[in-house]
Amino acid sequence: MRAMSARSAVAPQLGALLLLDAGPGFDLPAAERLLAERVRAVPRLRQRLLRPPPGAGGALWLDDPGFDIRRHVRRLRCPDPADEQALLDLAASVTDRALPRDRPQWSASFVTGLSGGRVALLVVLHHVLVDGIGGLAVLGSLVDAGARDPLRPARPFPRPRPSYALLVADATSAKVRTLRRLPLAVRGLRGASAVGGGVHPPRAAPCSLLGRAGTRTRFAVVRADLRLLHAAAHRCGGTVNDALLAAIAGALEALLERRRESVDTLRFAIMVTARRSVSAEELGNAAAPLLVSVPTGGDGPERLRHIAGTVRVTRSAAAHSPMLGVLGPLFRLIAVAGLYHWFIGHQHRFHTLVSNVPGPDRPLSFAGAQIRAIVPVSVGESGNVTVSFLALSYAGTLTVTVIADRDAVPDLPDLAAALQAELDALVGEPAAHRA
Repeated sequence: MRAMSARSAVAPQLGALLLLDAGPGFDLPAAERLLAERVRAVPRLRQRLLRPPPGAGGALWLDDPGFDIRRHVRRLRCPDPADEQALLDLAASVTDRALPRDRPQWSASFVTGLSGGRVALLVVLHHVLVDGIGGLAVLGSLVDAGARDPLRPARPFPRPRPSYALLVADATSAKVRTLRRLPLAVRGLRGASAVGGGVHPPRAAPCSLLGRAGTRTRFAVVRADLRLLHAAAHRCGGTVNDALLAAIAGALEALLERRRESVDTLRFAIMVTARRSVSAEELGNAAAPLLVSVPTGGDGPERLRHIAGTVRVTRSAAAHSPMLGVLGPLFRLIAVAGLYHWFIGHQHRFHTLVSNVPGPDRPLSFAGAQIRAIVPVSVGESGNVTVSFLALSYAGTLTVTVIADRDAVPDLPDLAAALQAELDALVGEPAAHRA
């Protein structure tokens, strides 16, 4: 399944497409009112990131006194033939469109007109608002099972802005805490830097996976049975993350072979976070990239056995070091300074980006309708990375969205087919019934 869209300004946005098993009696106005009520339980969805006066510290989240839910929630009709491909095309065009800066950075779209009378809900959030695990926290506050207790009082809104004197005092305290932690961070930084590839990591082997990315994106979606994939990984001494990397490496190798290219080792930037969980009151983007090398030779199980435990060891090393605490703010500082565009367009540290977020293991519902499937979506500055992978597990299924540049990866259908074949080979079953 593929989706194409064009964008004039690349904004880092991610989201989730929820496919609802909504029957003919689904009350759409009631669902919209329900969503509006539940948004109140997520303070960040009614806040804007604003820069305070000089000397008062960095940007901070403040309640938006002009917040209006009608500026965030809308209805869309899926174009003909109203199948899943048409829905993906529509989702791509919405996700690709930069969110307005004059309001909290999120949107929700109810999509009607789907075959069988079903309804979809597309939630899009700016990356400054959440990372993958934060997005799940938002989702958990909006679905039926995670809805807030109606007897629990909501906090006052909008809260008054803090005084200039209070902001200066908080900024000073933050600087003091940072200075106190600096010696410990410096002592551990040298050894921990290897987790993120080091200061001067080996260059990723040149190939067509690294090239000038344009401004048009396509999506392809593949799926795997999570239980079977976990069993396959366990047999080889690895994890689901290892199995995903092994499958992606095999798919990229097949793609390069069709292009008459050969790369012995692929370098992956794995997006991880030091946070194991986060509440809807503690959002933000705390993700950072860690580098992992994966060989391309052999079959899927052979590659899996070769890298078994790699992601777990790398993540563990990062969790017990200051590296994640340094890399995240460092990349955000690069973005604020306007250097991220240059960095991502000239980097040679990795061939592709991979993010795998563990989602709910049981089916959820919204407004009484079961959520049949969740498709993760994301757009952002691609630079010279022409293809990336975003995975999300939900109710026993691992869904992998392949995000590719339209011009640099015209053979995306071949890549998606190769990835599906690699996953099928690992779990030992065809995927036709999972589409």
